[in-house]
Amino acid sequence: MPQKNNLIISNPEFTIEISEHSGFCFGVVNAIEEAEKLLESGEELYCVGSIVHNKQEVNRLHKKGLKIINHEQLKELKNKKILFRAHGEPPESYKLAEINKHKLTDATCPVVLNLQQKVKKAYEDLLKINGQVVIFGKKNHAEVIGLLGQTGFNAIVIENIDDIHKVDLNRPIELFSQTTKPLDLFYEIVDYFKANSKSKFNFNDTVCRQVSNRQNQLYDFSKRFETVYFVGDPQSSNSKLLYSVCKKANPQSYFITNPDDIDKNTFIDKKTIGICGATSTPAWLMQDIAKFIESEKSTKTY
Repeated sequence: MPQKNNLIISNPEFTIEISEHSGFCFGVVNAIEEAEKLLESGEELYCVGSIVHNKQEVNRLHKKGLKIINHEQLKELKNKKILFRAHGEPPESYKLAEINKHKLTDATCPVVLNLQQKVKKAYEDLLKINGQVVIFGKKNHAEVIGLLGQTGFNAIVIENIDDIHKVDLNRPIELFSQTTKPLDLFYEIVDYFKANSKSKFNFNDTVCRQVSNRQNQLYDFSKRFETVYFVGDPQSSNSKLLYSVCKKANPQSYFITNPDDIDKNTFIDKKTIGICGATSTPAWLMQDIAKFIESEKSTKTY
């Protein structure tokens, strides 16, 4: 089962602390707990897409029997146990699961599921007035694909303010955000539409606060230590964003994926060491890193 954070290692010569505001968000925790329950039966379990953007955690679950598949493989398989991860899926995936008689466990994050329903309703309402659903998000991100599916893939995705040229400012606009996008950038886009839209404009602040609040939390956390190790996966957008926050707060911040990435020279003479991570970083991995540093400093093998 996913572990909790709040680990502090105190030694007369040094302190190592893991940020309590790091690790899986509740949507990912729920998806992984569902996967582990299903894997206990010993049957094959297939997850559509990587269950979390962290190779260390994916490998851990793979050893328990979890198999990652894509949408093409979902079409080919029959009568299997299928898990939909926290990111959400478009309606077509549910239809496929029903047609192919899969036993489906839907672990879509409740925040994402609520957002999908809002996008669907807005799209149906805007069809009546020739309006546009606009989603501020990352193209090809799993959550955004699920949102697009609620509109028949007719919504407009913008990644930044430079993409606004895709939107017709003379037609009604309803704006939503991918749940993990930066709040400040979302409101920059809101302000632009408010100032330039020639028709009805409405926006929905759908940024998940459990995610967005971490930027300030990790900024404050990183300033407290001589050295900070940010634990994440290079493929995770959230990891890249939060690491940049740590680096801005503390230049002695290092991005690592596991204990092997740590240069021992970075903690030789440090008395205070902080460890933090993304919403996709497992607590057990941060704890392993803390224990590795403790062991190295205690035995002075460097």
